[in-house]
Amino acid sequence: MTRPRRTPRTRRPRRSLGTRRSLGLVALLPLLLAGACGDDDGDGGPAGDAAGQGALAGTLLVEEGTCADAGVTGGSYFRMVQPGGTPEEGPYVPNGDSPCGDKTWTPLSPGEAGGLRLGELQPQPEPPFADSGDGQAAQIVAPQRWFAVNFAVATNEVDPQTGGGTSPPTLSVSGGAVTGDLRAWAVAWNGQHFNQGSPKPDGSMPGATAPVSGTFDEASGAVVVEWTSQIVGGPFNNFTGIWYLEGTIDGG
Repeated sequence: MTRPRRTPRTRRPRRSLGTRRSLGLVALLPLLLAGACGDDDGDGGPAGDAAGQGALAGTLLVEEGTCADAGVTGGSYFRMVQPGGTPEEGPYVPNGDSPCGDKTWTPLSPGEAGGLRLGELQPQPEPPFADSGDGQAAQIVAPQRWFAVNFAVATNEVDPQTGGGTSPPTLSVSGGAVTGDLRAWAVAWNGQHFNQGSPKPDGSMPGATAPVSGTFDEASGAVVVEWTSQIVGGPFNNFTGIWYLEGTIDGG
């Protein structure tokens, strides 16, 4: 079987992800004024300064994952590693409801808000689950089928699994390299909650949890963000989620 042309460690943003917002003359002045401290005037400029340094602002618009007879070859996706495996080599958990030929890949689609809002929370609804056990949060990404039940993603002030306080998602760029804090990233599935952030709400990085990393193209706004997060406790203890978001930063 042909392997997907991209892997979580080597993929890079593409310049043909749709309509881009460049840092033009309108955005240049507030970015210069902000300097290395970031865009503090709330106008949603994508980067902290004209040199591509500092905090990103706005919404990471999620590009839908695409796949055919293999795994995801473009856009955003989720995979899960079995206990004892590694993000690079697996073994991975197959999702019988994946549309991909390789069922260990689950493509992600943008939610009602288009993607991940930076600097603010997108909490789960109340109740977080339907009677069927389906997760109902739909702002960041659309709920995805996973073994006949939808999993849903939200960012909450208090993490539903651990009970720990979190903080709004942040991404920063330096020289085109992205880092971030996504400790609030939480998954609801089948009546259960799983923290899938990096770091964890208490700041720790257990097991195969890896820091948020990625790339940002200042000219096009194209961004890639990826991380891994090992589940601690519950029926999926020591399983690890691989998250890969590809899209653009909308500073509006």
